[in-house]
Amino acid sequence: MLRPKDRYPASNGSAFTMKKLLLLLCTIAIIQPLSAQKIKRPDGGSMQGTAIDKIVKTLMDTADVTGMCVGIVNDNKPAYIRTYGYRNKPMNQVNDTATSFYAASLAKPLFGYIVAQLAQEGVIDLDKPLYIYLPKPIPEYPAYKELAGDDRWKLLTARDCLRHTTGFPNWRSDHEKMAFYAKPGTHYGYSGEGIQLLQLVVETITKRHLEDLAQEKIFKPFGMTKSSFLWQPRFEGDYANGHNVQQDTFKKDRYTQEFAAGSMETTIGDYTRFVSAVMQHKRLSDKYWNQAFSPQIMINSKTQTFPFDKDTTDKYKGIQLAYGLGWGLFQTPYGRAFFKEGHGFGWQHYTIAIPQQKTALIIMTNSDNGERIFTELVKKLTGVDIPYQWEDYKPYRGFANLTEEQLKQFTGVWHNERYDATIKVVDGKLFVEAPKASLPPTRIYPQNDHHLFLRIMEADLEFVKGADGKFNKAIADDEGEHYELTRVK
Repeated sequence: MLRPKDRYPASNGSAFTMKKLLLLLCTIAIIQPLSAQKIKRPDGGSMQGTAIDKIVKTLMDTADVTGMCVGIVNDNKPAYIRTYGYRNKPMNQVNDTATSFYAASLAKPLFGYIVAQLAQEGVIDLDKPLYIYLPKPIPEYPAYKELAGDDRWKLLTARDCLRHTTGFPNWRSDHEKMAFYAKPGTHYGYSGEGIQLLQLVVETITKRHLEDLAQEKIFKPFGMTKSSFLWQPRFEGDYANGHNVQQDTFKKDRYTQEFAAGSMETTIGDYTRFVSAVMQHKRLSDKYWNQAFSPQIMINSKTQTFPFDKDTTDKYKGIQLAYGLGWGLFQTPYGRAFFKEGHGFGWQHYTIAIPQQKTALIIMTNSDNGERIFTELVKKLTGVDIPYQWEDYKPYRGFANLTEEQLKQFTGVWHNERYDATIKVVDGKLFVEAPKASLPPTRIYPQNDHHLFLRIMEADLEFVKGADGKFNKAIADDEGEHYELTRVK
C-alpha cells in the first residue's frame, strides 16, 4: 500500500501547496484510524487493523497473490478498506483504493438487486413467464434459436434466472448449442446465460439500457461514483490488470456493451458501499429483501462447477446450502450468510456477509492465485468455514522460505521415459521446464526441504537422497498418477 508521502510527493524546487497539504492530511485521516481501530468479527471477537494487514500480507506472499483489495463492513457500515500489492506488477504500479477492478461475477447480485427493485415497483413479476414481456417468442431471438421445438422456454421466470434454475449451462462454448440440462425451476445450475436472458427482458420492459438502470437504482443512490457496466475514460488513469499464476499480466478488457453477468468495473470502496447498502435494506421493502436473502432453491450438487451431474450429495444439507436471488446462502454458527464469488482470467473475488451480525467481508484480487487463499483468509478474518469444496477452491497451501543453497539441491535435469524436466534457480526462485510435456518455464514451490509442488496443476515431487547425501530420485504425483524421475545432470 502506498504511504501518504508516496502518493503526494513534493516536486523538485516547488512549493508544497495548500491543496497538496489538504490532500495529504485527508489521506492520513482516512488511513491511520482504520489501521488502528478495532474491527469486529462475526464470532464476537475483534481484530486490530494492523493484525488484518499482517494476515493478508503473509497469505499473499506465500501464495504469490499479485494484488488484493479488502473491505470490511461493521454495524452495516464500511469500517475497513485496504489495498495491497500491484495493479500492474511488470510496470511496478501499485493498487490503491481508487483503482478500477473488473468485478467479474460480482456484477450478478448487483443486477439482481436492480431486478428486485423493479419487481417491487410492479415493473416485472418474478414468477410470470419471461416470454410474456417480449414482443416475440424467445427462440426467435438469435441467441436462443436452438430452443425452438422445446417448449420449456415458456416456463422460464425472473426468479429462475436469479436463483440459477433456468436449466441452462453457465456459458456455451463455440461448438455448443443452447439447450436445457434440466426443467426450469427444478434444479440449481449456475448460469450466466440465464442472467443475460433476464437482462434482455429487463431492457425490453423498461426500454432502457442496463447502465442507465444501474446508475439510477444502485450507483448514484449508493455513492458508487467509480462503478459502471461500461468502460469509462475516467478509468484509464488508475485501473488494474489481471495477472496469471506466474504474475504476468493479461490484456485489459474494455467493455463497450453492458453484460449483466459480468462487464462491470468497480473499486473496493464502491463495492463495499454496495454490500453495506444491501445490509441496510436500502431501496427494498422487507418483503422483497427477505425473498432475495432466503433460500429459493436448496443445493445438492457436489460442486458448483458441474451442477447437472446426476451424482448428488447430502454433504451440504447441514449448512443449508442454497441460492437466493443473486446470492448463495449457507448457515454459519453466527447466522445465515450470503456470499458470491467472482472469477475471470486474472480476477478472483469473494464476498460474504452475515446480516444477523451486521458484518461483511469483501475480497477482490487481480490474480489467478487469489482463490488459493480465500478459505484461509475468510476463516482468519471472520471465523467462518466457507463451502470451499463445493466452490471448487483448493485448500490454502503456502510454501517454505528456503535459502538459495537449499534450493540448488533440487536443480538439474530429471528424466522419465516420457519427458525430461529441468529445474533451475532464477532470482532466488525455483522454475521447472519440460518441453515434451508442454510445460514452459514455470514456478515450482518448496513445501519443505525435500518436496516441491506446482500451482498451475495438481503435481508434486518428493525427492529422495542417495548414498552420497544428494537427491538422485524424485517421486511424482501428477494429478493422481505416480511415477519416478531420476537425475541425469
